[in-house]
Amino acid sequence: MLSSSSTTVKNLPLKRRLCFLLKLMCFVSSVLIFCEFLIYYMVIFQCRWPNVKGGAHVSEKETSASVLKAIILADTHLLGEIKGHWLDKLRREWQMERSFQTALWLLQPDIVFILGDVFDEGKWSSPQAWADDVRRFQKMFKHSVFTELVVIAGNHDIGFHYEMTTYKVNRFEKVFNFTSGKLLTRKGINFVLVNSVAMEGDGCAVCSTSEAKLVALSHKLNCSLQKPNHSNKRCSDVEKLPASEPILLQHYPLYRKSDAKCTGEDSAPPEEKNIPFKEKYDVLSQEASQKLLWWFQPRLILSGHTHSACEVLHAGKIPEISVPSFSWRNRNNPSFIMGSITPTDFSLQKCFLPFESRVFTIYCAAGALLVILVLAHVQLLTPPFYFAQRLISKHKAV
Repeated sequence: MLSSSSTTVKNLPLKRRLCFLLKLMCFVSSVLIFCEFLIYYMVIFQCRWPNVKGGAHVSEKETSASVLKAIILADTHLLGEIKGHWLDKLRREWQMERSFQTALWLLQPDIVFILGDVFDEGKWSSPQAWADDVRRFQKMFKHSVFTELVVIAGNHDIGFHYEMTTYKVNRFEKVFNFTSGKLLTRKGINFVLVNSVAMEGDGCAVCSTSEAKLVALSHKLNCSLQKPNHSNKRCSDVEKLPASEPILLQHYPLYRKSDAKCTGEDSAPPEEKNIPFKEKYDVLSQEASQKLLWWFQPRLILSGHTHSACEVLHAGKIPEISVPSFSWRNRNNPSFIMGSITPTDFSLQKCFLPFESRVFTIYCAAGALLVILVLAHVQLLTPPFYFAQRLISKHKAV
């Protein structure tokens, strides 16, 4: 049987064999192009910017001019030289690069926030390894001059509190122009950037400097929110900022006991939801959380770190959104947040990226079909109707 099939293959006209090989190459190329390029456009194209309440009362031109379109993502965890396998690096970074570049092209945001843990080994990477990681990040997350990129420090970028040093903090700040307690105002909207790793409360040098900046900024914002006719000597010489309640951006979430009350398909797995969170490790301490709420009275808090989605209401009125990881290494279903924000309101919408399990299924199905086509072509796989015909002929002969 095998020798007969081998003879058949050799006797096939060269033109026919080349034609079949060309068809196989086209099939494989089509699958690769779809799974590694087109699928990102197909999935992200379905995402839409949310409408802000009251947007219907103003013209479309006024709305586009006053609404800030922001993309928020977290925990990219670019692998380093110590723990990162080259194939894992190649795969994960390609996925994130294609997702990010596709989102920029289709959605055209005004600003993008990355809520920490940009790198996986920034807490211990050497100067050379750090430079290599930064180079790869800048390639993956390159953007036009019309889109601003803002990056927050996470524990994997500068180390947990016991690993954090002034050198690591300065290294991060130099690359990303980030400082804790920095105010970013765009279209009259106040964003407060917090180095949550430095909210340990033990009086360390980095912690003390960070908290002092936050207190000073809190004073400015609170004075700016007061009515013009309200007399306050403490605010007389303070620089006035836009009178808009701030939005806090940080890596660690504020204190919560666990993810037990978190819902949604991208929340923590059921077996992890009831595991208690450790203060100053999984979430901020209760004391640090109360400080931030008291200092700023924010209208929204955006955080990362847990790699899973969650929505919490603090003090019964202040929402906090935990943004899940943007990396397929941490999740089968990564996503990012799309926010339409004005000085007085905001609306958020989640945009899911392609599920890795679905991409894997497509590859498996394509591989199985490819094997069947090859076997059928070399006549090692007999077509069902031909096999049935042979059985009938044999039965008649008997």
